[in-house]
Amino acid sequence: MLEQRNICGRLLRCGYTTGSCAAAAAKAATQMLLSGARVETVAIPLPGGERLTLSVQQQEIHEDFSACAVEKDSGDDPDVTDGMLIFAHVTKTCQGVSIEGGAGIGRVTKAGLDQPVGSAAINTVPRQMIVASVQEACQANYYTGGIHVVISAPEGE
Repeated sequence: MLEQRNICGRLLRCGYTTGSCAAAAAKAATQMLLSGARVETVAIPLPGGERLTLSVQQQEIHEDFSACAVEKDSGDDPDVTDGMLIFAHVTKTCQGVSIEGGAGIGRVTKAGLDQPVGSAAINTVPRQMIVASVQEACQANYYTGGIHVVISAPEGE
């Protein structure tokens, strides 16, 4: 169950950010790729040091890639992404963690955001969360190579 917070005398249900969902999907997909086993829930580190556990949906495991989704729950925040599935598709690479935006992920069109024009509109903190989550899965599976992550939100097109 999501945490509830009292804001100005109203009890509001807290949700998860799209970045948290992306990080959870990326970690679960990496775990599945490296272990060959389905993942039903995954715990990810949050920027403040807490951990968040989310359910994983639509798991796919193949020899050269894996993919899955996490459903966005924005709590009582009116967010157009509420209920959307946020997907991660991962493949092995030589080194590092690279992140790309797929279907439904916007592109930066003007200077001023913290990502360069033309890149996927995935900001620094969510990118850091995705990298940290993928690295946890790699360490847990004794994998020292790299992972390429494609985040998508097909309903966001």
